[in-house]
Amino acid sequence: MYKKLLSFFIAVAVSIALMLTACNKVDEAKLPTQGNANEVGDDKESEAGDGKESEAEMILVNQIGYGIDDPKMAVFVGEVDSFDVIDKASGKTVFTGQATGLKRDVSSGDTVCYGDFSGLRQPGIYYISVGKGLKSPEFTIAEKPYKDVKNALLKAFYYQRCGMALEGKYAGVWQHDKCHAEDGYIYDDQNQHIDTTGGWHDAGDYGKYVVPAAKAVADLMLAYQLFPEAFKEQINIPESGNGIPDILNEIRYELEWMLKMQDPKSYGVYHKIATLNFPGFIMPEVDKDRRYINHISATATADFAAAMAMGYRVYKSIDKEFAEKMLKAAQNAWQWLEANPDVPGFKNPPGVNSGEYGDSNDRDERFWAAVELYCATGEQKYHDYIKASYSDPSFSKASFGWATVGGYGTVSYLMMGQDKVDSTVYDYLRSQFIKEADRLVDIWSNDGYKVVLRPDEYYWGSNGEVMNRAMHLILANAIASNAEYINAARDQFHYILGRNALNQCYVTGFGSNPIMHPHHRPSAADGIEQPVPGMLSGGPNSRRQDPTAQEKIPVGTPPAKAFIDDAGSYSTNEIAIYWNSPAVFVAAYFDK
Repeated sequence: MYKKLLSFFIAVAVSIALMLTACNKVDEAKLPTQGNANEVGDDKESEAGDGKESEAEMILVNQIGYGIDDPKMAVFVGEVDSFDVIDKASGKTVFTGQATGLKRDVSSGDTVCYGDFSGLRQPGIYYISVGKGLKSPEFTIAEKPYKDVKNALLKAFYYQRCGMALEGKYAGVWQHDKCHAEDGYIYDDQNQHIDTTGGWHDAGDYGKYVVPAAKAVADLMLAYQLFPEAFKEQINIPESGNGIPDILNEIRYELEWMLKMQDPKSYGVYHKIATLNFPGFIMPEVDKDRRYINHISATATADFAAAMAMGYRVYKSIDKEFAEKMLKAAQNAWQWLEANPDVPGFKNPPGVNSGEYGDSNDRDERFWAAVELYCATGEQKYHDYIKASYSDPSFSKASFGWATVGGYGTVSYLMMGQDKVDSTVYDYLRSQFIKEADRLVDIWSNDGYKVVLRPDEYYWGSNGEVMNRAMHLILANAIASNAEYINAARDQFHYILGRNALNQCYVTGFGSNPIMHPHHRPSAADGIEQPVPGMLSGGPNSRRQDPTAQEKIPVGTPPAKAFIDDAGSYSTNEIAIYWNSPAVFVAAYFDK
């Protein structure tokens, strides 16, 4: 079935897109003159200062670039008549076009219009110019412009590894000594030690949490299953060159840790391991406080079961013994779930102030686990559970958040093949999934920057949600081919790479205006000016849920601009493995 899905992706890979997105602040303006873009000869010198004076304040582009055959669109903040694309090497104008589509963007408060330069297909480095000297950031046009950022987004997981030294030959200047070698101690029996070393630090802190980990590995496994050709390059990690794609090497590092989090007696899965309080801005090897393994939870156990069953399918042709170990662990976790059908959601116990990842509704996690176990084994008991729960209105069948994982179950069920599915269940799940994709397209088509967020959806981790929704649209296109799904998904990728209301590339180490001060302890404490590369910042959060954001982001700031590149702002500028993971998926699709 996965081969069939791959053929869907290939069939729409060259679909023509309308790439509309954008940037900053301006007054209302009148509609510019409409016109067609025209490619011009290399012998024409730049004349950007001639003609009508532009009222634009900013020119927004994808600061990485565009594929040769991709649609290409810039966003202008303000009123623009014509624009020129300038070749950096020669200084000559190589393309001239007319701006179109002036509109007010509610989320940013900006008035924006658009410049289509899709007709420019010559590889090179360019910038866009309007009026008397206003220029865009530089960008490339290339055959594979996203390879480096895709690989960096993936390698960011290596930099999050816990329990091992990051050596200079792999980590470069971001090397550090071995950390957290004593993980960990049971919270309710603090004399009992269980080896829970390894895995990835979850975010800007050093805790390790099963619930978001399951989402992260699921995104990465989906990316590999659907776009294996995007992961042929090695990313220089210790396992590189072992004959296994590096994405699977990296995922395994987390899966091995997750296996340690299962109680061997009850088969329930511990929710997390972390210190009682968040550490200061110190390197991981300096974080010496005792780390506690917190209670078993239903959400952690169900997410674990789903991830392990999924891992079985991904790894069974690569390492049969490891795959079977995961499947057995998943089946055992299901036993715990059957024995504990109604348990309260996880809450931090007294004295624990690290990340909670609480979730009072475990129905979506159980649904996902049942689907993955049915995919892996074909056993009827799992299908019976699916048929009894698929229409449960208490959870979404089309969401990919760490607390709302129903979309993963839906996708796996729809990908199984008609011979294994119940037609009523299949049709219902498909309709729910496509209905949500159509809703996202509606948001995208009405947003000035072509972002799939309503004004009230710029919350904590908004960039991660943008990538979740882009992933949804790409998957929806595989299920029900629709060029608009890909057009909308592409615009979300442009958004995080600079074509947004702040002219901000939200990935560390990339773009002309990259994130420099993420809420990420190693980046803040290592004495290196550049942060660890390849990390996606959380993004604008209109709720300003930390003291730094409240101090430095004025009250009334438009939602799409409620962001600050400051290490103190954990509610706008933290990083997280489960924000990077859908970004890897999206980057892999557009790089393949």
